[in-house]
Amino acid sequence: MSHLPNPGLSPAEGFSMALHATAREWRIAIDKRLKDLGVGQSGWMTIAMIAKAKEPLSQRALADLLGIEGPSVVSMLDRLERDGLVRREPSPLDRRVKLAHLTDDGRALYAKVRKEADAFRSAMLDGLDPATLTAAAELLEGLRARIGERL
Repeated sequence: MSHLPNPGLSPAEGFSMALHATAREWRIAIDKRLKDLGVGQSGWMTIAMIAKAKEPLSQRALADLLGIEGPSVVSMLDRLERDGLVRREPSPLDRRVKLAHLTDDGRALYAKVRKEADAFRSAMLDGLDPATLTAAAELLEGLRARIGERL
C-alpha cells in the first residue's frame, strides 16, 4: 500500500513532499501535546536545545541551531527569561557574549517536554522495523549534510 501524496510524481518529488508534510505534521502533533505547558513550539524547542547542549550556548550558536535570526532568538530568550525558565550570563571568555542556561523551572519544563515527546515518538515508531528506521535516519542525515555543504 502506497502512502505517497501523488503516485504521478517522480520519486524525488514524492520524497520532498512526504518529507515536508511529515515534518510539519510531526511538529503540529507534538506542539498539540505540549500546548498545556504554557510555552509554544519556539519556546520548547529553545529550551530543548539549551538542555541538550554539552555546554552553555551563546545566543548566536542557539540561533544557528534553531535556524532563526539573532534578533528572533534574543526576543525568545527575553520571554523565557521573563518567565523564569532561562537565565543569560556573560561568557567568562568574552563578556560581550551571553550564554543561555536553564533555571530549575526550565529544567522541570524540559523534563515534561521530553516525557511527552518520548511518548509521542514511541507511539509513532513502535512496531516499525529498526533497520528501516536506521536506514531512514541515515538517508535524512546524509541529505542534511548535503544541504549544509551548499549553504
